Amino acid sequence: MNVTVLDRRQDRPAQQHLGFIDCDVHPFFRTAADFDPFLPARWVEHRKSIGGRSRQGLAKATAYPRMSPGVGMRMDSWPKDGSPPGSDLGLMREQLLDLFDVAYGLLAPLVGGHGGERNVDYAAAMATAVNEWQCAAFCDPEPRLKASVQITLEHEQATIAEIEKRAGDSRFCQVNIPPRGIEPLGRHRYRKILAACAANGFPISLHLGGTSGHASTGGGWPSFYHEEHPSYVQSMQTLVTSLVCEGVLEEIPDLKVVLVEGGFAWLPALCWRLDNSWKRLKAEVPQLTRAPSEYVRESIWVTTQPIEEPERPGDMLSTIEWIGPERIMFSTDYPHWDQDDPRYAFKVKLPDDWARMIYRDNARALYRLP
Repeated sequence: MNVTVLDRRQDRPAQQHLGFIDCDVHPFFRTAADFDPFLPARWVEHRKSIGGRSRQGLAKATAYPRMSPGVGMRMDSWPKDGSPPGSDLGLMREQLLDLFDVAYGLLAPLVGGHGGERNVDYAAAMATAVNEWQCAAFCDPEPRLKASVQITLEHEQATIAEIEKRAGDSRFCQVNIPPRGIEPLGRHRYRKILAACAANGFPISLHLGGTSGHASTGGGWPSFYHEEHPSYVQSMQTLVTSLVCEGVLEEIPDLKVVLVEGGFAWLPALCWRLDNSWKRLKAEVPQLTRAPSEYVRESIWVTTQPIEEPERPGDMLSTIEWIGPERIMFSTDYPHWDQDDPRYAFKVKLPDDWARMIYRDNARALYRLP
């Protein structure tokens, strides 16, 4: 999937946005032993002797190459010592932070296995270890990087304790929850965790992925990565529908939800469909006091990468206008193969005030970054 030639088509205007805030940066570990200093001795031994047991339904492999270390990464993101892409802070500075004078980068670790681990006690220990590792390996030596609180959704007690532990720590700016879980996120079993996020001032980041044990699409396991890649949109649509229709955003109005790496051009059409159904079926969901689209506009943010690219660039401006430019935040997805260059991410030139909001101001306000 890697290419060595960058896309620099003449119909794509270059826009300079130095000092932007990147809402999706992926750190990685050099070896699994990197987490051992942050694990109790019991769980170090468990990692070495038994290891993780993922809920995903494919044997001996991650679901698709997107999440595999070294596969689906930029060819030039490999450190010289052969470590996995995303594991070398110096190279991350060179290729991203310093190159574009990034003001802040929000870390999205797809590591540790805590989100899909069957042994929830081990998963909780790994979530804590990944949180400590983020700080030690990235945030402490590089203050421009901000950590995301990793949790184990199926262990309510440990998860709430982890959220409360990180509250007030300026190194952490959000709580990360994988979209693909055992059940839809709007179910009551997750309500206390979501309430804890809101009560402690953390937006929730729903970064694509997750190992639920279910097939990754509504039609079953796809044959090709080419099928898997666009199916991420489906999981995001399911999340939004669940959070709205099951009343989460009505019950927890302070909850802020960020959809990461799932695109956003689909959001207006989903809201139109939800509003239309609500007019006819509102008796079934009395917990909704307003049209579904109103909850979306108040509580949900989206990140840019991957940006849909319509044949008519002006259609993108119409889409942004409907969603609201104040609800869109820029992301690169470094160091993945489909990473966006901030100078060429949009096929159409954004109005200056929209560009300021999308590239910087929206994230600064949402995450209360200095």
